[in-house]
Amino acid sequence: MVRLGFIIGLIAIIGVVLSGFSASRVYEQEAAIQRIALGRAIDVHASQVQDRLTERELLGRVASGLFRKPSVIKADMLQPLRSSIYTFKTDFVLATWVARLKPEEVPAAEAELTKAGFPDPAVRDYDGKPLDLSSPVPLDVVMDVEPRNAETMALTGRMLDHDPVLGRTFAQALAEGQPHVSDPVPLTGSGPVGVVLAAPVMNTDSSDIVGFVTFSYKLATLMLTNDDLSLFSVVLKDPSREGYELLADESGEITSRAAHPEGANPIIVRTVTFGNRDWSLAYYPKIDPYDRAQKMALIIGLAGLALTLIVCGLFGYVSYSNIRLRREIQMRIGFERRLTAVIDELNHRVKNILAVIQSIVTRTLRHGSDLDVARELLIGRIHAMSNVVSLLSDSQWQGVMLKGLFEGRAIPHADRIEVDGPDIAVSARAAQSLSLLFFELASHSDEGLAVVGKHPRVVASWTVTGEAKDATFHFRWEEFNTSAATRRPDSEFGIILLDRVAPEALGGTSKRYFTDVSYVYELTAPLDTVVDVNERDRTGQITAPVRPIRKSPKQPR
Repeated sequence: MVRLGFIIGLIAIIGVVLSGFSASRVYEQEAAIQRIALGRAIDVHASQVQDRLTERELLGRVASGLFRKPSVIKADMLQPLRSSIYTFKTDFVLATWVARLKPEEVPAAEAELTKAGFPDPAVRDYDGKPLDLSSPVPLDVVMDVEPRNAETMALTGRMLDHDPVLGRTFAQALAEGQPHVSDPVPLTGSGPVGVVLAAPVMNTDSSDIVGFVTFSYKLATLMLTNDDLSLFSVVLKDPSREGYELLADESGEITSRAAHPEGANPIIVRTVTFGNRDWSLAYYPKIDPYDRAQKMALIIGLAGLALTLIVCGLFGYVSYSNIRLRREIQMRIGFERRLTAVIDELNHRVKNILAVIQSIVTRTLRHGSDLDVARELLIGRIHAMSNVVSLLSDSQWQGVMLKGLFEGRAIPHADRIEVDGPDIAVSARAAQSLSLLFFELASHSDEGLAVVGKHPRVVASWTVTGEAKDATFHFRWEEFNTSAATRRPDSEFGIILLDRVAPEALGGTSKRYFTDVSYVYELTAPLDTVVDVNERDRTGQITAPVRPIRKSPKQPR
């Protein structure tokens, strides 16, 4: 009995040791999985918030850059920008044009506000009180708003320099010469809490700041969106009150509370950048990440103490579970690495697109002497880029079909263009160049109407000749009923695009000339630089060159 008891005791001790070891391992693995899952969810949320902030700051920079020699006294400065700012599809609450006026310019500004039909054209302080115009200091006055309604139009004519929040924001943007964002503040009177991004507008003839374009955003949707099913809740450290946090509820209402409620500490703090300021987002876990790990460890420990056989069985099960959990961790780590690579690639593509848009804006406004023509060309070129980006996004950047670049929403007079050629899949890089090329050609195709009395007939055709590495892409654009006398000369930007940028991007050559009855543009490039190689290898559906049919000698001709 003593020996049996000793053996049983020894087995029991071994069982306790093994069950304790197994429980410890399970606890560590499960806790690691919970920490990884929570950290990954927080990183994804912070990355999405930063992307939203970057898009909205870009809108402010682009909007301020579209102003060309602005008249600060004019009351409808946002009119030319309405279609452009809505193209970005951002969720701003209010956009305003704030002009820097000298005291002697106030009567002219009031006359402009009256002419524009605003309800209260008198230039006044931010709280509605009369202004003291004896000081020579420039005044920051709201001259235009978007959207226009009874509540927003009442803001025009107000001088915002004395506003406790916006005054500091304008002063900081003026000092830095860069967009600056305000502290959280109620929008439009008793409206939701948000922030105001002020982008300074520079005079093109000098480095003076002549005003500001502002965009107001709800703070809840911008940074503090909380999902009921998420593993955490996110708060924003209040920049205006030390030791306080801003929290959004399910309806989007923002409340302020003391930091670290009930002694809880945020598991992670992330910093995002917006408007030349750093914003701290604190993440609190909704559930204890170690609770599940503790329960599993307790079950394993109790089961191990029951019987030696169960201990052995549970030990084998735990070993198998450890392998499974280790593989899951490795899979998640590998997924995070792939996700990081995808994000890096996306950032690269976004930077390239932004560089193209910046080049379009700079060259269009630099060489366009007519503001209306420059604005229409700029909007059209951005729409062309937007269309090709949408097509590439739908195909996950795997290329687009060539005929899809002739859609009416991106190409002027698309309904009058005869398209003839195999519908091949072109690469992402080629699609961007061809989209701008087609827009530039189409935007000049209707100029002969006033002279010849009818629209030019436009034919866009392309063919593929040769095989394998020798395959060549030939594109031809021909406008009939057009001559050098009736067709508007290409802009400097258009000439650069037609003669240099598009051919160099595709590794080919181009030429343009007039015949007796038409204007012709031809582009020749290797097929490998035009088509999407992945699409060709995946489907094999690129149309082969048309081969002539050899007729039998017996067939009649």
